Amino acid sequence: MERFEPGEKGTRAQVWIELLGFGVHPRTCSGCQRKVSAVHDWSQREIRDLPVFDADTVLVVWRARVACPACGPKLEALDWLEPYARVTNRMAESVARMCKVMPIKRAAEHYGLHWGTVKDIDKAYLERTLEPARPGKVRLLMMDEFALHKGQSYATVFADTETRQVLWVGKGRGKADIRPFFEWLGKRRCRKIAAVAMDMSPTFEAEVRQHCPNAEIVLDQFHVLANFGKQVLDRIRVNEANRCRDDKAARELIKGAKWLLLGNWENLPNRESKTRLNALLEANQALMTAYVMKDALKALWGFKREGWARKAWENWLAMATSSGLPPLVRFAKNLAKRIEDILSHCRWHLNTSILEEINNKIKVLKRIAYGYRDEAYFFLKIRAAFPGNP
Repeated sequence: MERFEPGEKGTRAQVWIELLGFGVHPRTCSGCQRKVSAVHDWSQREIRDLPVFDADTVLVVWRARVACPACGPKLEALDWLEPYARVTNRMAESVARMCKVMPIKRAAEHYGLHWGTVKDIDKAYLERTLEPARPGKVRLLMMDEFALHKGQSYATVFADTETRQVLWVGKGRGKADIRPFFEWLGKRRCRKIAAVAMDMSPTFEAEVRQHCPNAEIVLDQFHVLANFGKQVLDRIRVNEANRCRDDKAARELIKGAKWLLLGNWENLPNRESKTRLNALLEANQALMTAYVMKDALKALWGFKREGWARKAWENWLAMATSSGLPPLVRFAKNLAKRIEDILSHCRWHLNTSILEEINNKIKVLKRIAYGYRDEAYFFLKIRAAFPGNP
């Protein structure tokens, strides 16, 4: 054993321990697990172990290749080291536990390992310990898409609403991309699905209706209002800004109000933001109408009885179609085709905030890892973040 101070073998203190391993005794073949006495040859490897106090630990390990009569030359099996690993099992376990609570970059800095090494350790740990999703008695589903990378790169996630377990994550959002989930679920379990919460994607709707014939679709409030914001509020804002091109002050006020209009009043960051929004709405009738209609649409999800919700919808539709605002009229006519999927929330009180929670967690996972180049690893991290209620 020898200790090296910082600067002698790197920027950190290191303790090197040589494990000779020589001697005549039966060794375990890593292929067939039988005991073998003959050794084919020896090789030396440098293996990282958990730190000793302030110093990184490097084990200089002499590894035997046994002359196995069944497998031929094969590495000796060691219960504390995988055949081709460069870190001990206990260090890999410690690294994986740390990756649960901090970014890969920080875990790598803590142990003095390469980013890719830590990622590979964590991925192998998740593959080994993460139990496969079991559909069991799943009745209520939720599905959503999320952006994998900048641009048109998406993935789809399915979760059990009752247990909060992520069941499946796959790349893409087209029919062919999400169909493997229903095939994995099986025809018998698909027929037992009673309701599915989702956004307004026609692809999602078509696949659910095809594979889950007994399921009701429940349109998620968050996504419907997000579409209203993009297709109505933002479109009217742009139209109004163009109409006020000769009034520089009014145009700048409208152009800079995008996020004020799209956000909820109660979530505005300060009094100044609320004052600006009030001034904008008082000065522009079209934006005032669209903003009030957004809140009225949101109120539909507050009704528990379908009859009351339907009456509120009919009033909202009448106001929207008579507003004289083309984006609002167009949105209302399209939404009328899916109104039964909105009113179904009265029968199925699906907590669609779980969808938002999953989306937010996915964003956090991407941010702390500065993006994931290994999509399979990313999907494992998502499943590990939502293992379901015990």
